[in-house]
Amino acid sequence: MAKLYFYYSAMNAGKTTTLLQSAHNYHERGMRTLILTPRLDDRYGEGVVASRIGLTARGHIFERNEDILALVRADVATHGVLHCVLVDEAQFLSKAQAWALTDVVDELDIPVLAYGLRTDFRGELFEGSQYLLAWADSLTEIKTICHTGRKATMVVRVDEHGRAITDGPQIEIGGNERYVSVSRAEFKKITAGHGRIELQQPQLPLPNPKPV
Repeated sequence: MAKLYFYYSAMNAGKTTTLLQSAHNYHERGMRTLILTPRLDDRYGEGVVASRIGLTARGHIFERNEDILALVRADVATHGVLHCVLVDEAQFLSKAQAWALTDVVDELDIPVLAYGLRTDFRGELFEGSQYLLAWADSLTEIKTICHTGRKATMVVRVDEHGRAITDGPQIEIGGNERYVSVSRAEFKKITAGHGRIELQQPQLPLPNPKPV
């Protein structure tokens, strides 16, 4: 029986690496997958799903208000049997799109693996993550470590000096040069203005992505 799985974490925990490995596992068994990626995340090029360790694949771009169930139905009608849908950056889904993923599972009997951040730089849930946490059949935390050595569960948005930014739009695309994963205790400290974070250099786009 198909299920909706939500894998969540802070930044740089390996969500996309895990997604690409899952796709590879299906492909090794001769099974077809559909990778969905939001249009607004084009750091590595339009439609490119890329991990920090160099794995890449082409994804099908979806728009903010696109009907995900209709998209999957169209893919099946065009390409035949689909064995799994994988969603990158699932925090950017709308409430309606998160519900549509449950329809992909319940109506089409296709498993869905969604990967995303749980909270934003203010410590608040993203819309997509909020409803995936509520509706997914299976929830799995992908763990990563704060620079203090504790488990990182929060994300800090920082300026060029490593100081926390606490105001601004919820969605602002960036990588290691813009966001840092920290423990809750460190999040409180940094966002209160007590300390700064050593920034990493931004990553360059990865060339010539190939399906994994």
